[in-house]
Amino acid sequence: MSEAPTSTSAGKRLISLVIPCYNEAGNIEALVQEAFDLLPRDLLGEVIVVDDHSRDDSVARLLELRDREPRLRVLRHLSNAGQSASVRTGVMAARHPLIATLDGDGQNPPGDIPALVAAYDPAGPQLVGGVRAKRRDTWSKRTASKLANALRRRLLGDDCPDTGCGLKVFERDRHLALPFFHGQHRYLPALFKAHGASTAYVPIGDRARQHGASNYTNWKRGLQGVPDMLGVRWLMSRARPVHSEELE
Repeated sequence: MSEAPTSTSAGKRLISLVIPCYNEAGNIEALVQEAFDLLPRDLLGEVIVVDDHSRDDSVARLLELRDREPRLRVLRHLSNAGQSASVRTGVMAARHPLIATLDGDGQNPPGDIPALVAAYDPAGPQLVGGVRAKRRDTWSKRTASKLANALRRRLLGDDCPDTGCGLKVFERDRHLALPFFHGQHRYLPALFKAHGASTAYVPIGDRARQHGASNYTNWKRGLQGVPDMLGVRWLMSRARPVHSEELE
């Protein structure tokens, strides 16, 4: 059962920051520390890192940091389950009803989270996504992303300019009410809209990966993308938002 929204003197709602992590030992500790350093205490309620059964020492580094920062929670999958499952695990464990997500590679600056929270509204938009203004990826990855985004917008009509950006803010309960499947995190704007929520997008920064290599390739994304988009389109065609009220 989700908790009631947490209010502060500044009128903000505390967020649970969920970070999926897989083999990011060179990036994850600095990223989490940056989030604690930059985000005010009346905004950041907790950081939940979900380690997707990494083969490196990501968990060891996180546990060292947790000894110094009690707002850090570390969850670990007992087997590799994928990024969507990692996000869902973190959202399910969250203690606050407003969620921010951030990829574990450190490319999206945590300091941009307040701008997304400021754009969020319980009456809508209920999902706010980041749009990477100046991407630091390779030319081939940027080109593939543009083509995939154009195809997805045409097929799904979600109006999302950058679905691959991991920085998003949304309501915990709305997320958990969505149909879950492997790869779900790439289609959250379309799924939110199909279930009656509105969306908005805010420009954010983008940084080059400092350590390690991406867990995705253009070829791998392409193989997964087409059947996923067709499946999401079918789910959207079957969605029927239902609104109700309690009678006194």
